[in-house]
Amino acid sequence: QVQLAESGGGSVQAGGSLRLSCVASGFSSHAYCMGWFRQAPGKEREGVTTFDTDGTTSYSDSVKGRFTISRDVAKRTLSLQMDNLKPEDTAMYYCAAAKACSTIWNEFPNYRGQGTRVTVSS
Repeated sequence: QVQLAESGGGSVQAGGSLRLSCVASGFSSHAYCMGWFRQAPGKEREGVTTFDTDGTTSYSDSVKGRFTISRDVAKRTLSLQMDNLKPEDTAMYYCAAAKACSTIWNEFPNYRGQGTRVTVSS
């Protein structure tokens, strides 16, 4: 059974930091691009960052320089360090896996977690 279990969400003030974690199980995660997307209430989903199988990382312009993605292939974990958080970062954050990173950027991947909520107050 495919599972992606996120943790680490919460509420912080603007300028604060949070670290999200995701543990993958039930599939060969080492062969998949993994990443995070988010969806704020009433808004479309937005790709945040991806970590490809060759080690390539990508970030949306809105989080570049503030968020850092990391991956431990052996432990099947994916992490997202979020610094200098802004109110516009408030959203449900989803861990996802796909054969192509473009799926995480543009679609709702079939392999995704339940989401963890991040709230940033001004």
